[in-house]
Amino acid sequence: MWKIPLFDIGFDDRETEAVQQVLDSGWLTMGDVTKRFEQQFADFINVKHAIAVSNCTAALHLANLALGIGGGDEVICPSLSFVAGANSIAYVGAVPVFAGVTGLSDFNISPDDIEAKITKKTKAIQIVHYAGNPCDMRSVMEIANKHGLFVIEDCAHALGSEYKGKRCGTIGDIGCFSFFSNKNMTTGEGGMIITENDELASKIKLMRSHGMTAMTLDRHKGRAFSYDVVELGYNYRIDEIRSAIGIVQLEKLKQNNLKRKELSRLYTEKLAGIDKLKIPIDNNSNTSSYHIFPILLDKEVGRQGFMEDLKNNGIQTSIHYPPSHLFDFYRRNYGYREGSMPITETVAKREVTLPLYPSMCEGSIDYICDSIVECMEQRRN
Repeated sequence: MWKIPLFDIGFDDRETEAVQQVLDSGWLTMGDVTKRFEQQFADFINVKHAIAVSNCTAALHLANLALGIGGGDEVICPSLSFVAGANSIAYVGAVPVFAGVTGLSDFNISPDDIEAKITKKTKAIQIVHYAGNPCDMRSVMEIANKHGLFVIEDCAHALGSEYKGKRCGTIGDIGCFSFFSNKNMTTGEGGMIITENDELASKIKLMRSHGMTAMTLDRHKGRAFSYDVVELGYNYRIDEIRSAIGIVQLEKLKQNNLKRKELSRLYTEKLAGIDKLKIPIDNNSNTSSYHIFPILLDKEVGRQGFMEDLKNNGIQTSIHYPPSHLFDFYRRNYGYREGSMPITETVAKREVTLPLYPSMCEGSIDYICDSIVECMEQRRN
């Protein structure tokens, strides 16, 4: 139904061939292909340990567990993000403490609000690099070091992003990545958790697979006949099919991110000067992955009607995000209410995400921008 969808996976014969090789091998569960995927990912990020998991939510859950976060603890996290981040904190019995955005031109978590929300119960800060644009990690790490807090980087948007020359995910204690269908590289479902810390990596590997000391592949290859369970663990394993797709997608990532950058530049040029619309992205000389392209409508523009107009032209749009602190679960269980984060709530009511994916052409950008101009003119008239 869409002339221009919000995203496209961009698979070709290379993913098909990689999957076929796994099927031909006769080994589908986590094994040697996954190990190769993990090593190549670690090399790309320039980190010691990369551990593949079933999805980014699992990675975030394991990150909280590995850092010993639990009942009675508080973790500061952004409200303007997908709810998986806050949920992963609640999973371990800790309290998600929501912080607001930096401002109307920077949708990342506000370091000032982080500091304001710290209490004696605070144990960690969980940040998200919104749209692939790095957070102010210097300020975040200064706050964390000052108060003795852990830092979890949710890099679901930020695969390939860099902050002051360091890959996002390598600055805090643990980094978590998503390979969901709409991400810069995808395996359908899937994720990766990274760390430089040997002890954390060992804990995460155990908890990823039921706390077992030997895997199915070890027994298949005759390296073990039984196993012990030494940690309470989970079934957060990835499989060989998704790992094979991940290897191919990782090979394409650098070029695809460059294409996203070029498309974002075209958007910025063509939307410049349009009344009642702002582009809230400032990379501050850092490297973005250009995961999504958000715009911010003026309050006079009705967002629902704007998105309906683009839909009528065959253009799919989205919202990133409804604020987590206003979801019923968090209102009911943690006492959040409307008005508690006014800037975040303003952004959440006015943000629209435009299509962005590597196979888009300049003609698609022209069509979207012309449709926006037409929509704005109709509303003005």
